[in-house]
Amino acid sequence: MELAHSLLLNEEVYKQLGEFQKAEFVFEWLQFLEKLLPVTDRVKKQKKLVEQLTSLLNRSPGPPTRRLIAKNFALLYSTGDAFSVYQTIDKCNELIRSKDDSPSYLPTKLAAVVCLGYLYKKLGRILGNSFTDTIGNVLKAMKNAESQGRYEIMLSLENILNGLGAAAIPCHRDIYKAARSCLMDRSMAVRCAAAKCLLELQNEAVFMWSTDLDSVATLCFKSFEGSNYDVRIAVSKLLGTVLATAVTSKQATASARPNVRKLSLEEAMELLGTGFLRGSSGFLRASGDILKGTSSVSRDVRVGVTQTYVVFVSTLRGQWLETNFSAFLSHVLDLVSQAHPKVYQTQMDAICCRRCVSFILRATIGGLLGEKAQIAAAKEICQAIWKMKKVVDAVMSDGNLETRIGTTDITVSQHVLVCALQELGSLIHGLGTTAAPLLQDSSTGVLDTVISVILHPSVSVRLTAAWCLRCIAVALPSYVSPLLDRCVERLSALKSSPEAVTGYSFATAALLGAVRYCPLGISHGKGKVIMTVAEDLLCSASQNSRIAMQRTQAGWLLIAALMTLGPAVVQHHLPRILLLWKCVFPLSPKDLETEKSRGDSFTWQVTLEGRAGALCAIKSFVSYCAGLLTDEVIQRLLPPLPCAVDLLTQLPSLCKLYGNPLKTSSVVYRLKLYELLAVLPPKTYEGNFTAVLKELVADLTAPDSQMDASTVLLPPFCHQDDILLLGPLLQETDHRFIEEQVFVNTSNNIAGGSLEYDPHSIYDKVAEGDSVPKPLPPTILVISAAAHLFGVIFSHTAESQRLQVLEQLLDSIKQTKGSRQQIVQLNVVSACSSFLKHLASCKGSLGPEEVKKAALNLVMGALESSNPLLRCAGAESLARLAQLVADSAFTAGLAQVSFDRLKSARDVVSRTSHSLALGCLYRYLGGIGSTQHLNACVGILYTLSQDSTSPDVQAWALHALTLIIDSAGPLYHVHVEPTLSLVLMLLLTVPPAYAEVHQSLGRCLNALITTLGPELQGSTTTVSALRTSCLLGCAVMQDNPDCLVQAQAISCLQQLHMFAPRHVNLSSLVSCLCVNFCSSYLLLRRAVLACLRQLAQREAAEVSEHAVAFVKDTREDFTPGNTSSSPVPCHGEIGLEGALLSLLDKEVDQRLCQDIRETLSHMLTSMAVEKLSFWLKLCKDVLASSAGKSGVGKEEVAKGDDESVLTSESDETSHPFINPRWPTRVFAAECVCRIISQCENAGSTHFDVTLAQERKQRDSRDDFLVLHLADLIRMAFMAATDHSDQLRLSGLQTLLIVVRKFAAVPEPEFPGHVILEQYQANVGAALRPAFTPETPPDVTAKACQVCSAWIASGIVSDLNDLRRVHQLLVSSLTKIQVGKETQSQLYNESTSTMEILAVLKAWAEIYIVAVERQKNQSGGHKQSLRITDSTDESCSDATSSANGLLDLVQADLGTLSKLWLAALQDFALLTLPSEYASQLPVEGGAFYAAETIENARPYYQNSWSLILYATALWLTSTGFIVVDPDEGLTNLSRPVTPTTMCQDSSSRAAVKSPEDVNTDRFHLILGISVEFLCSPRSDAAMDNITACLHALQALLDVPWPRAKVGGDQLGVELLNVLHRLILTRELPDIQLAALEVVQQILFASQEHVREKRRSNETYFAEKETLPEFGEGKDTGGLVPGKSLVFATLELCVCILVRQLPQLNPKLTGSFTVKDGKPQLLSENGSKLVSAALVILSDVPAVCSPEGMIVSVLPTILYLIIGVLRETAVKLPDGQLPLTVTASLQALKGLLSSPMAQAEKSKTAWTDLLRSLRGCFHPPARYMPAPFLQEFDEVGLLTAITVFILSTSPEVTAIECLQKRCIEKFKLALDSKDPVVQLKCYQLLHSIFQHSSRAISHPYIHSLASSIVRKLQETEKTKPENSAELQVVQEGIKVVTALTAVADEEHRAHLVACILPILISFLLAENELVLATNSARNLHEFALQNLMQIGPQYSSVFKKLMASSPTMKARLESAVKGNQESIKVKTTSKHVKNPGKSSSIQLKTNFL
Repeated sequence: MELAHSLLLNEEVYKQLGEFQKAEFVFEWLQFLEKLLPVTDRVKKQKKLVEQLTSLLNRSPGPPTRRLIAKNFALLYSTGDAFSVYQTIDKCNELIRSKDDSPSYLPTKLAAVVCLGYLYKKLGRILGNSFTDTIGNVLKAMKNAESQGRYEIMLSLENILNGLGAAAIPCHRDIYKAARSCLMDRSMAVRCAAAKCLLELQNEAVFMWSTDLDSVATLCFKSFEGSNYDVRIAVSKLLGTVLATAVTSKQATASARPNVRKLSLEEAMELLGTGFLRGSSGFLRASGDILKGTSSVSRDVRVGVTQTYVVFVSTLRGQWLETNFSAFLSHVLDLVSQAHPKVYQTQMDAICCRRCVSFILRATIGGLLGEKAQIAAAKEICQAIWKMKKVVDAVMSDGNLETRIGTTDITVSQHVLVCALQELGSLIHGLGTTAAPLLQDSSTGVLDTVISVILHPSVSVRLTAAWCLRCIAVALPSYVSPLLDRCVERLSALKSSPEAVTGYSFATAALLGAVRYCPLGISHGKGKVIMTVAEDLLCSASQNSRIAMQRTQAGWLLIAALMTLGPAVVQHHLPRILLLWKCVFPLSPKDLETEKSRGDSFTWQVTLEGRAGALCAIKSFVSYCAGLLTDEVIQRLLPPLPCAVDLLTQLPSLCKLYGNPLKTSSVVYRLKLYELLAVLPPKTYEGNFTAVLKELVADLTAPDSQMDASTVLLPPFCHQDDILLLGPLLQETDHRFIEEQVFVNTSNNIAGGSLEYDPHSIYDKVAEGDSVPKPLPPTILVISAAAHLFGVIFSHTAESQRLQVLEQLLDSIKQTKGSRQQIVQLNVVSACSSFLKHLASCKGSLGPEEVKKAALNLVMGALESSNPLLRCAGAESLARLAQLVADSAFTAGLAQVSFDRLKSARDVVSRTSHSLALGCLYRYLGGIGSTQHLNACVGILYTLSQDSTSPDVQAWALHALTLIIDSAGPLYHVHVEPTLSLVLMLLLTVPPAYAEVHQSLGRCLNALITTLGPELQGSTTTVSALRTSCLLGCAVMQDNPDCLVQAQAISCLQQLHMFAPRHVNLSSLVSCLCVNFCSSYLLLRRAVLACLRQLAQREAAEVSEHAVAFVKDTREDFTPGNTSSSPVPCHGEIGLEGALLSLLDKEVDQRLCQDIRETLSHMLTSMAVEKLSFWLKLCKDVLASSAGKSGVGKEEVAKGDDESVLTSESDETSHPFINPRWPTRVFAAECVCRIISQCENAGSTHFDVTLAQERKQRDSRDDFLVLHLADLIRMAFMAATDHSDQLRLSGLQTLLIVVRKFAAVPEPEFPGHVILEQYQANVGAALRPAFTPETPPDVTAKACQVCSAWIASGIVSDLNDLRRVHQLLVSSLTKIQVGKETQSQLYNESTSTMEILAVLKAWAEIYIVAVERQKNQSGGHKQSLRITDSTDESCSDATSSANGLLDLVQADLGTLSKLWLAALQDFALLTLPSEYASQLPVEGGAFYAAETIENARPYYQNSWSLILYATALWLTSTGFIVVDPDEGLTNLSRPVTPTTMCQDSSSRAAVKSPEDVNTDRFHLILGISVEFLCSPRSDAAMDNITACLHALQALLDVPWPRAKVGGDQLGVELLNVLHRLILTRELPDIQLAALEVVQQILFASQEHVREKRRSNETYFAEKETLPEFGEGKDTGGLVPGKSLVFATLELCVCILVRQLPQLNPKLTGSFTVKDGKPQLLSENGSKLVSAALVILSDVPAVCSPEGMIVSVLPTILYLIIGVLRETAVKLPDGQLPLTVTASLQALKGLLSSPMAQAEKSKTAWTDLLRSLRGCFHPPARYMPAPFLQEFDEVGLLTAITVFILSTSPEVTAIECLQKRCIEKFKLALDSKDPVVQLKCYQLLHSIFQHSSRAISHPYIHSLASSIVRKLQETEKTKPENSAELQVVQEGIKVVTALTAVADEEHRAHLVACILPILISFLLAENELVLATNSARNLHEFALQNLMQIGPQYSSVFKKLMASSPTMKARLESAVKGNQESIKVKTTSKHVKNPGKSSSIQLKTNFL
C-alpha cells in the first residue's frame, strides 16, 4: 500500500494487481491524494492527474471510491489550474447522457453525477452559467434512473446548490419539482437525500417558505407516510427549518418583495397542527373521515410532525421560546383538546397523541430553556391546568347540561391535563431543589393546582396528578412529609367520594414511591399512619357498595406502596399485612365454591380487584423487603396460594357466567398472580404446578388471542447483539419515547403504555431512560407474564411431564391457521425460549430424547417464521438448546441441518435465519473447537454475504460471521486475511442505501480487530498489510452517510487505538469525533464519547490540542449547533473541555453523561496543573451563572467584607455557558476539588505565596493555585449559597477543602497572619444560610464540618472575628438540645441523629484543638521566657488566643460533656453484637429512635472517635472530679451518668456516687476504645485509630484512671490489644501513639507498685532501697498472658525487631552480628525505636529484685546494647543518631537503678554487669574494615563512659576491663578526626572528676601524660580551623580539671606543664593583627585561662615567670595589648563558645 502514496497513480503496480486489489489500491491512492492536494501549492503534472482521475470514472468505481474521485477533482481544480474543468464537466455530462443502461455501466454514470456535485460545490460561481445545462442534464437523467441514481442525483443537486448559492435561482423550480417526487419515493434513502436537497434549496428559494409553503408542508406530511426513522429525522429537519425561516424572515423580505406572503407564528403552528390532526390527506377528505368516525392520521405521520415541532422550536432557539412560550404552550396543548374528539377514536390514539405532545414539551422546555426560564414555563403550565380545571368544575357542577356534552368536555380536558401535569412533573424533577422558589410562590400555587386535579373524574388525570406529586417530592424532599400528611388527611376526610378515594390513594402511593429517592427519608411514624388508613379502607369497603371497589383498590394500593419503604418500616406491620393477606382468599376450595354460587357480577368485580391488589402487595413485599422473607414468613405467605390458583382455574367459567364486566378484572387478576408466582421460590408452590401450567398453556394458545405483541414478548429472549440486526426498530434513539408507537404492531392498535393501565406503577421503579412509567395494557402483559412464568415453572417440573406439554404446544400451532397461527406461534416460542433460558441458568437437564426433539421442532418452526424478531428468538433458543444438551454430536447435527437448509433454500427467510443459527450455535458452548466446522461455516457465510440480490441476507450472514469470529477466537487467525478482504470488497461495492449491510460489515471489522488484538502492533509485512486494511475499512465507513455506520467506524478506530496507538492518526480521529460531537443520532454520540473517554485516558493533552487545531482550521465551533434537540453555545477559547461541559449540560442520556464526566475527569487529571487558569476559568464560568440568581445566601454582608466574592455580576461581559443546570454546576464544583487535589500532588509551590510569586515573575507561563485563592473562595461561596441543595453540599465540601489546604499558608505582606484570614467574612457569609431553620439536615451537618475546620485551623486569631462562625455552632447546639418530641418531622428520625452528631463532632474537634494548642503554647511560653524578654508580647498574644478558644468552648462545656457522654453511650449500645439486640432500650437511645437504628449507625460510625477523644480530654481536665457548678463559673459537669442523659430528672434512678459515676465513664471510654482497637476493620479510618489512642493517652494522664489500670489485669489486656494493633497497622503515627499509651500503662503500674510498697513498709527510708513488691515476686518468673512486664517486652521487641531484624537471635544465630554493618534508620523508625527503648528502661521499676535480674534485665540490656551497636553510624559533626542517644539514656537509667545498691540484688546485679564488659567494643574481629569506618566511635566511647560512671567500682574496677577501656581512649586520643578527639577529651573530663578514686585514678595515671604530650605538640602545630581549636581548648580544660583533683605534691608539676603551653599560644601585638581567627581565638582563650590559673597557683606561677624572662615578656605584652578587648571578648566568648554548644552534657544529659 505504500506504493499508492504518490501524486500520480502508479500504473505499473496497478496493472499487476487482481480485480479486488485494484479497487483497494485506487482507494488508498485517492485517500493519500486527498490529503496531499490541499498542501500542494502548484500541482505538477495536472493534466496527467486529470487523465488518471477521468479514466477511473470509466472503471465502474464503487460508492466510496466515486466520492473520493469527485473530492479530488474538486480539490485539484481549486488548488491548481481550472482551465480543463469544463472538459471534465462535459465529460461527466456525456457519461450521464449515455444510452448504456446495463448494470455494469451504472457505477460510471453515478460517479459522473457525484463528480458534478462536488465540482460545483467547491468551485461554485467560478464555473459561470454552465450549471443550467448540467442541472438540466441531471434532472433529465433522473426520469429514467433507478433508486441508486435518484439517490446520488439528489445528493449531487444538494452539493450544486450549496456551491452556487443565489446564482442557481433560474433552476430552483426545476430542482424543486424533481425533489418533490423524490420526497415520496419508495426508497427511504432517496427520500432522505431529497429532504437534504430541499433543505439546501430553501436557503435561497424564497417561494418554499412563502408562496409554496402549504404545498411544502403537505409534501412533507406525505413523505412521513410509511417512512423510517432516518426519513422522519431528515424531513422533520426540512419542514421545521422552512417554517422557522418563514416565521423569522418575514420582516426582512416584506420591503424587498411586497408580494411575499407573511407568515405569523400562529399560522406556522396551525400548519403543523393540521398535519398532526389530519395527516397528509386533504382537508375535505380528512374532515369526512373524522365525521365518519375513522381517523386517517397514520402514526408515522404524527411522529414525524412531532419531530418537526421540536426542530422548528430548536431552530428558533431558547430565547425565542421564552418570548413566545404562552402561544406555543397553548397551541401544543390544543393538539389534544380539539373540538372534534373523534380525532381520537380509541384510547390507543389518545395515548399516542399524548405521548407526542409530551415529547414536544419535554424536548423544547427541557432541552432549550435555562432554569430561570423553566420556572417561568412551569408557572404558565400551572395556569393552563388551573383554567382547564375550572372548565371541568363548571361542567361537573352544572346539572342542566346534557350528560353527553359534559363527558365530552371531560374527555377532551383529560388529555390536556395529562400532558400538562406530566410536563410540570418532569420540569420540577429536573429543576430539583432549585424549584423551591416556584413552590413557595403563593401566587402560582403549584401544589394547590396539582392537588385540586386529584379529584378529576378521569382516572388517567388523577394518576398523572399523583405522578406529578411524586416528581415534586423527589425534587424537593422537604415536601414529602407535608404532602403525605395532606393527602392522608383528605383521604380520611373524603372517604365517601369515589374520586377522592382513588385520587388521594394514588397520590399517597406515588409519594411513598418517591421516598426511596430522597436520602433524608420520612418519619418512621408515617408508615403506621398509612397502614391504619389502608386497613380502615379495606375494612370499610363492604359497608358501601357504591365505593367498595375504590376503597378495596385504594387499601391494597397503599399497602403495596408501603412496601417500598423497605424492611425497617414494614417489619413492624408485617403481622397485620399477613393477616389481611390470609383473609382476602377463602380458606378452602369448598369456601370458594360457596362464593361462586352466591356472588353477582359486581361482587365478583370487587372481589377480583381486591385479590389482584393483595397479590400486588405481596409481590411488592417480595421485591422491596427481601430481607424479611425468612422461612417462617414464606410459610405464612403460602396458605392462600392454592386458593388463588383455584380461582385462576375458575375464571373462564366466571367470565362466561357474568360476561364482559368481569373480563378486565379477570385479566388483571391473572396477570398479578403470574407476576407474584414468578418472584416466589418455585419450590414453595410445587403442588400447584400442574394447575398453573394448564392455565399458562391455555393463555398462550388461546384461539381468540388476536394480539400480536412480538415487540413486547420477544426482545427479552433475543440476544442483545442479535437485536442490532433489526435496525433502528429496537435501537436506542433520542426519539424513542415517540418512535416506540411506530414499531409496536400498528395493526393490533398497540400504541405503547400509559399510567392508567396499571395504577401500581405509580410507586414502582421507573424503567431506565423513561421520564414517566409506561405500563402496557394488561391483555399484552398477561401473555408476557405467562411466557415468563412458564419458563420458571416448566424448568422445575418433572422431566416426564415436559413431553406432553411441549406436544400440546406444537399441536396448538398446527391447529390454528393464518394470522392467528402466527400469534400462537409467537406466544409459544416466547414461552419455550423462557423455559430454555431458565433451565440453562439453573443448570438443569432437558430430559429424554423425545423432549429434545419436541423442543427442537418448536425452535425450528420459529426459524422459518416471516417475523424477524421470531427468527432472532429462534436462533437464540437453538443456542440455549445446544448449551443444555451439551453434546458435540447433537450440536454438529444442528449445524448440519442449517448447512443443508442454506444449500437448498433460496428464500430470504430461511437464508437469514439459518445463517444466524450457525452464528449463535456456539455462543454458550465456550467457543468453536472444530476447525472443520469453522471452515464449513466460514465458507457458506462468505457466499451468503456476497448475495447482492438481498441486502437482508448479506446483513444477517455478515452478522453470523461476526459471531463466528468471536466464538472461534485464536482458531480464526487463518481466516483473518480472506475475511478482511471480503469486508473491504463489500465496503467498497455495496451501495450506501443498504445501511444495514454496512452496519454488519462494521461489526465484522470490529470483531476482526479484536481477534488480532495486540498483534496489530507488529512490524512484519503481513501484520502491516492487515493493519492497513483495517484502517482502510475504517476510512470507508467514516465516509458513509449513515450515522450508525460512522459510529461503527469510530468504534473500530477506538479498538485499533487501544491495540496499536502509534498507527492511528490521532489528529484525523479527533477531527472526526469533533464533527460528530453532537449528531442527532444517539448511538453515534455514544460512540464518539466512548472513544474520547479512551483517548483522554492515555493522551489527554494531545486530544485537546488536536481539537483546538481542528476548530482553527475549520473556523467553526465544534460544539453542537445543529442537533435536532438543541444547540449548545460555544466559544473558541473554551476548547474541547468547555464543549464537553456544554454538552453535559444539554445531554439527557445517562450513559453519555457518565462518559462525558469520565472524559473530563481524565483530562483534568492529566492537564489541570499545566492549564490551571484555563480549568479554573471553566469551572468559574459554569458556577458563575448560579451567582446571577438570588441564592439563599446572598444576604447583606457586614461592612469591610470582600464584596468581590459576593457580586452577582461576572467579570466577563458574556458567558460561554448560558444558564448551566444544577447537575453541571455540581460537577464543576467537584472539578474544583479535584484540581486542588491534583495541585497538592504536584508540589508545595501551589500552597506557598512567596515562592509562587517568585516563579511567576521568572516565567509568566508558570501558574500556581495559591494565586487563584480568591477565585476558589468565590466559587465555593457561589456554590454554597445556591438554591440547589446538592450544589450547596458540593460548595461546602469545596470550602472545607480550601480551608484545610490553605489554613497554614502565610500572608507575606502581613507577617504572623495567614492568607485565608482576609476571607473570613466570605466564609461566614457562605456558612450562615446553612444554619437557617428550613435548611435540610445534611447541608447543616456539612456546614458544621466546615465551621469546626475553620475555627480549629487557627486562621483567625481575633476572638471577636471568630465569634461570627462560633455563633452558628452555638445556635446549632441550642437547636439540638430540644427533645425528640419537638424535633421537626419533615425527614426520617435518623436525620436528626446525623445533625446532632455533626454538631457534637464539630464541637469536639474545636475542643481538642483548643486543648492541644493550649498545651503546646504553655510549653512554648515557658521556654521563651528563658531565652529572651523581647517576645513576651507575641507569646502572651498566642497564649491568650489559645486560652480564648478554650474559653469559647468552656462556656458550653457543661452541656457538651453531657451530650458527648450520651452519644458515646448510644454508640456503645449500637456496637453490641446482634445477639444482644434484645437488650437495647426499647424506646431507642439518646439520639436515635429504635425504629431507625440501622439508618443511624453510619452517622455514629462517622463521628464517635473525635467525640471519644474530646470526652477523654474533658474528663482529664476535671481529673475525674465532679465539680459543683456553684463553686465557680466552670460548670463542667453534674453527677449524672450516661444512662440518665437526656432524661427528665423525675425519671432518674437514685443519684450515683461520684466514684460510681467516674467508674461508669471510665469503663465507657475504655470499653469503646478497646472494642474498636481489638478488631478495627481493614477499611477503618486511620484518624479513628489515632483519635482512639489519643483518647486513651488523655485518659491515663490523670492519677485516678491510672490507679484503675495499674493494679488490674486491665493493663495487660490493653497491652495485648496495642500489640495486635502494632502488628496490623504499619503507619508510624499509629505505632508511636500506641507506644505513648504503653508508656502510660507502665507508669500506672509503677505508681501502683510504689503505692503498694509504701503502704506495706514499716521503715520508709530503709525500704525505699529494698523493694519487695513487683512482678517476679521471689522466684523471678513471669507468666505470659498475665504479666504486664512480659506483655510490654513482647510489644517492644515487636517494634525493635521490625525496625532492626538483626536483633532477633533466631535470624542472626548468635549475639555477634557477623556480616551486618550499622545502619541509620529513617526518621520515623528512629522515633519508634527510641520510644521503645524509653519504655524498656522503665520496665525494671515494676519488677521485684528477682524478677528484674532473673527475667528482665538480661533481655533489656541485650536489646539496648543491640540497638546501640546496630545503629551507631558515624554522622557529620559528631552528632549522635537519635537511637544511640535513646540507648545511652536507657542504659544510664538502668545502670543507676536503686537495684544496684539493694542488698538482695547487689551480687547478682554486679555479676550480670560484669558479663557485659565486652559488649561495648566494636566487633573488630568479625567486622570488615569498611564497616569499621562507618562505626561511630563517639557513640561507643559515650556508652563506655556511661557504663564507667553509672556502675559501682566492683563492676568497673576490674583490671582487664579498665585496660581495654583505656586502650580505647588512647586510640581515640590518637585519632586523626578532631571530632573524635574532642568527644574523647569531654568524656575523660567527666571520668577524671569521678568521686571514686578507684574508678578515676587508673584512667588519670594512664592517660594524663598522653593528653599533656598532645598539648605540648600543639605548641609547634597550631590549630588551623575551629574544630582543631575546640580540641585544644577541651584538652586545656581536662588538664586544668586534673590540676584541681591532683594531690598537692603533683599539682605544682602539672601547673608547670600547662603554663608554658598556654603562654606559647599567646600572640604579640604585631602578630595579633595578622593572625588567623583560630590563632586569635586561641590567644584569647589562653590569656583567659592564664588570668585564672596565675592567682590560683601564684607560687608556681611566680617561680616559672622568674625562671623564663621570655615567657614573662610574652605574657606582659599580651596582657597590655589586649586589656580592653579581653573584657568584651571574654564575655562574648562565654556565650558564643563553639565548643560549648556541642558538648554532650548540654545535648544529652547522660552523665
